[in-house]
Amino acid sequence: MARLALEDTSWVAEHLPNWQRAIYTVDDPSARLHTSTNKGHESLAYLTYIISNYHSLPSTLVFLHAHRSGREQGWHIDAWDWDNVRSMKSLNLSYVQESGYVNLRCNWKPGCRPKDIKPNLHVSKQLWLDVLGSGSNGTEDEVPEMVGQPCCAQFAVSRLQVMKRPLEDYIRYRQWVLDTELDDYESGRVMEFLWHVIFGKEPLFCPEPSTCYCKVYGRCD
Repeated sequence: MARLALEDTSWVAEHLPNWQRAIYTVDDPSARLHTSTNKGHESLAYLTYIISNYHSLPSTLVFLHAHRSGREQGWHIDAWDWDNVRSMKSLNLSYVQESGYVNLRCNWKPGCRPKDIKPNLHVSKQLWLDVLGSGSNGTEDEVPEMVGQPCCAQFAVSRLQVMKRPLEDYIRYRQWVLDTELDDYESGRVMEFLWHVIFGKEPLFCPEPSTCYCKVYGRCD
């Protein structure tokens, strides 16, 4: 989790006590866990955690925003009252292991509507190559016409899926965030629409919402 110093994340320990917690403060270098700068939205914290813990990762990792609930900030959370606690408590961990990566948002808006993905507004051909580099999923011939998944950079992933990429890949992604001339918002948006690719899904990853709700949260009616 990435947080600003002014954000209250006490809800995590209070309501999700069985989860290990790594909460990075992105604007306070004196915090116990912090990032080197505040850039790329949550992506620096996510990548810093993976890099720092690569050889001792838990079996299931969930990457969340610092706000708990409420429509104003949590409109993208797929649970009653837009509540991340409810979302986490209903998360099907077995399915995370089976799938390797799941987006915690099933609703296609925004990210999977035709106007969101063709042409992709956040991951151009050059940005795809800049971030992913050459090789698997990153050669010029493999740059897709459409890249998309439901927003908004909250997802769960298995340890095995993370480790299908070498540590050096995550170090390179973090360095791109640090070095890019794109600002905090834009660099964060690029990463938001590449997490699924990094973790092994097709460039256009838009599961049918009803199937997603059933498999990810057990909401099958």
